[in-house]
Amino acid sequence: MNIFAEFLPEFMHFSTLESANLILLLGLIMFLGAIGGRLFQKLKIPQVVGYIVIGVLIGQSGFQVLSISVINALEPLSSVALSLIGFLIGAELKLNVIKKYGKQFVGILLLEAIVPFFVVGTVITLVSYFVTKDFSSSLSLGILLGSISSATAPAATTDVLKENRTRGPLTVTVLGIVAMDDAVALILYAVTSSIAASLLGSSGEPLTQQLLGLLYEVGGSMILGSLVGILLTRFIRNVMTDEGRILSFSLGALFLCTGLCNLFMLDNILSAMSLGFFMVNFAPEKTRSTFALVEKFTPPIYVMFFVLVGAKLNIWNVTAFVALLAFLYILCRTLGKSIGAKIGAKITKAPKTVEKYLPFCLLSQAGVAIGLSIAAGQDFANSVGPTIMLIITATTFVVQLLGPVCVKYGVEKAGECGLDITEEDLMKNLCVKDIIRNEKSICRQNSPAVVKENETLCSIISSFSHNENLNYAVKDEEGFLVGIISLEHMKEALLVTELSDSLMACDIMEPVSLTCNPNTSIPDIFKLFSEQGIEMIPIVDEKGLSYGIAEKSTLEHFIHTKIVELHQKVSALG
Repeated sequence: MNIFAEFLPEFMHFSTLESANLILLLGLIMFLGAIGGRLFQKLKIPQVVGYIVIGVLIGQSGFQVLSISVINALEPLSSVALSLIGFLIGAELKLNVIKKYGKQFVGILLLEAIVPFFVVGTVITLVSYFVTKDFSSSLSLGILLGSISSATAPAATTDVLKENRTRGPLTVTVLGIVAMDDAVALILYAVTSSIAASLLGSSGEPLTQQLLGLLYEVGGSMILGSLVGILLTRFIRNVMTDEGRILSFSLGALFLCTGLCNLFMLDNILSAMSLGFFMVNFAPEKTRSTFALVEKFTPPIYVMFFVLVGAKLNIWNVTAFVALLAFLYILCRTLGKSIGAKIGAKITKAPKTVEKYLPFCLLSQAGVAIGLSIAAGQDFANSVGPTIMLIITATTFVVQLLGPVCVKYGVEKAGECGLDITEEDLMKNLCVKDIIRNEKSICRQNSPAVVKENETLCSIISSFSHNENLNYAVKDEEGFLVGIISLEHMKEALLVTELSDSLMACDIMEPVSLTCNPNTSIPDIFKLFSEQGIEMIPIVDEKGLSYGIAEKSTLEHFIHTKIVELHQKVSALG
């Protein structure tokens, strides 16, 4: 009761000012964000950049359509979005993957987090001292920014990977790194904030107390996520066929986990990741459908989350000195991440694509970095705290725009785009003409499965013997479809031996009751196969001219071949 009483006045204040327009504002956020994402996608720029730009335009740096009270009231959406991201990252951390890449993860993780700490810390300290001549303040500013520079934002990075359907060693490494380097940043911040407090004479918490608090946050988050995972598994194993209930239980468990993290001051990303890790590794196999269902729920949440990220940023409160430090921070952080990632990949003998392109995937920075900057602003409010908050705010704006573009460049150059595709995904993007158009390579035949109505039985037998089709469309002299011939028809005709030499296609064909056109989608074709209980459908164009024949076995072979090719590409990448 006391908890609700504490927040009731704030909620009432918000409701009297903004609740009448809250639904309208939510609609604007989602609609304008979706438009921005689509426009940037058309420009070959990751859609997350479009979401953030829309947020900047309607937020604190732009037209201020979203007031600060609205942004603060919608903060729970950010927690939900980060929990969803953590949950889906945890789903990628399979034990067999960790066993394969564990040494590589740890080596790269430590170096890509620690090297930027030293690079940023050293440069910021020297430049700040040159300007201010205050060594204690400069060193405190340098080491605090250095610790914050270790963090990488998982949200924007994973959104780009998801958008481009990436799969391969670079994708696995990126997901593992962005999931864990925030923990390194938290440890570094705990140590450096204690040192800075001593240098600045602040009454900060002792290092031992901070490390115990960190242990509570990290360990408690992981334990809570695992416990919620056990609870979720017990519930959904009994509703396996009801997708609606599975989704309800899954989201309910995830929201419960997030709410408990906020209540007990735990890390909701780490807790959700632990929940996903437990589900993918220790829950029954049949419960794995949970991830696909939750993933379908995420797009609108992601749109609102990134629009709000942009709306929070205020880029007009930056002085010349802060701008210089922000520029150096971005430059040194990028250099440190790149050097650390390359050295780590080389030492652990990671695939060349990881060594070469991982640095492009570690530039984004948001959630944890902003959180640590706020903590620094509170802990060192009378010294370096405000400067740190301004620098992180300004640099977050820049790296959140450039980071996703660099991630896309990296995974494209690594050749991992479009490799995380299932048979259902492949079918959605194909139509009949995509398969028929290249029959020579797909079906191993030189011409469409069509014969003329006056073609002799001997000629048709020869065509059957040289091609893989089990059915042929029959066309008249003008090219219009008039019937179909199957292998069964051929067998029956051959039984009439005394007439076989004089039989033609028109004598043994059957009339056509169902056709499709070249633009019919593959899912629609398979639906017709299932509903009609048939194995083939003749194809005619918009004029009724015979185009070929769609056989279920041929389509299945084509799709299976493409999936095998994608798996071979992934294996070849390492």
